[in-house]
Amino acid sequence: MPQHQPLVNQHKLWKTFLIFLLPLIATNILQNLSGTINTVFVGQMMGVDAIAAVAVFFPILFCLMAFVIGLSAGSTVLVGQAWGAQNIEKVRCVVGSTLFMTLIGGTIIAILGVIFAKSILLALGTDPQVMHLSLPYVQWMLAGSPLLFVYIIYTSILRGVGDSITPLIALGMTSLIGLFITPVLIAGYFGFPRLGIIAPAIATIIGYLAVLTFLAVYLNKKNHPLRPDWQLLKNIRHQPILSKIILRLGIPTGIQMVTTSVAGLVIVGLVNRYGAEATAAYGAVNQVLNYIQFPALSIAIAASIFGAQAIGAGKSDLLAKVTRTALGMNLMITGMLVVLAYLFSKYLMALFITDPQVVELGQQLLFIVLWSILFFGASAIFASIMRASGTVTVPMIINVLTILLIEVPCAYLFSQWWGLQGIWYAYALAFVSLCILQGLYYQFVWKKKTIEVLI
Repeated sequence: MPQHQPLVNQHKLWKTFLIFLLPLIATNILQNLSGTINTVFVGQMMGVDAIAAVAVFFPILFCLMAFVIGLSAGSTVLVGQAWGAQNIEKVRCVVGSTLFMTLIGGTIIAILGVIFAKSILLALGTDPQVMHLSLPYVQWMLAGSPLLFVYIIYTSILRGVGDSITPLIALGMTSLIGLFITPVLIAGYFGFPRLGIIAPAIATIIGYLAVLTFLAVYLNKKNHPLRPDWQLLKNIRHQPILSKIILRLGIPTGIQMVTTSVAGLVIVGLVNRYGAEATAAYGAVNQVLNYIQFPALSIAIAASIFGAQAIGAGKSDLLAKVTRTALGMNLMITGMLVVLAYLFSKYLMALFITDPQVVELGQQLLFIVLWSILFFGASAIFASIMRASGTVTVPMIINVLTILLIEVPCAYLFSQWWGLQGIWYAYALAFVSLCILQGLYYQFVWKKKTIEVLI
């Protein structure tokens, strides 16, 4: 693919889509795997208290990610449109404005996070037994958060111009650095200091520093249009009009993430009532569902980027074709994974659980919900295509209302009627309802709108 050519200009959309999609799926899976492996290192080398200390950071991280993923969602749409119009200067303006907001926001979060880390941990009800471990870990992770934010933003923007290979190379590099440095710093191998609980945080910071340096050198060497040269760097400043559009597109995504997270906590509370076996089965089922959802979400991200580029290129008529291609991919790829998960459900559960009774319970729960991931994928595609045109508020409201009015109340009600299984019936119903509602809005409201370029 020529570097300066928008993806939508090419024939055989499905083939272009697939070439772009596969590295994106691989990136998402690798991201999850590297997090799992890091947790294994901490658990195996430092014990249960250390795992508990690290786990405390997850809800904090999720709130931070809502901020940065919101920003990246907004900027990717604008970058895609500018790239589709082949306006490199506009692309650089969007990148500069986004990086400016990221650096300012990230620096404020890092400073306040380090100062108020103890208060945050106390508010989260951190066990006093692990506070001495959690506090330094969280402080170091928050101190390094601006690097994480810049990394996420930059790799998202690279995808916006149709480059899904470079983000995969970058993630592979951070993962390898983490795999090597984390155990070395935990145990103090090869003469390095023994850093204990802060080792994973230091390894993470080193990984992001190394990968950002690599990206700067690699992109300049390849003469990539998004290389961090003077042309790009001079745009890292406050640009009020662009900032406003990026935030208008990004904030709904952040709100949606926070709502999904809070609803997840409520449902965990419901599951916990059924005892440790139910919680273990819930954890295992969620792990399997995550790996099946990654391709579905990757297809939606790709659809948004292709849609934004089509709009920027003045080819809004291609949006219907992009939607059909994405829905076909969802049916083919996600569908194949769903079938495989049904066939090998026992073995998949056994990866996470050793107790045969809990494996059987996990299988039952997986069977209830698996098929509905296809509907989840389709709903994400409809929302992504609409986001590519700047329509974000109504799809976000549909998503939030489905969680608040269908998923959570039905999980509570169905669990009263059918016990633990009822919670998964509620998940399936929510996914199907979300797909129908997003599809209806897409078909009967959004398609009648006039599509205009945002920048």
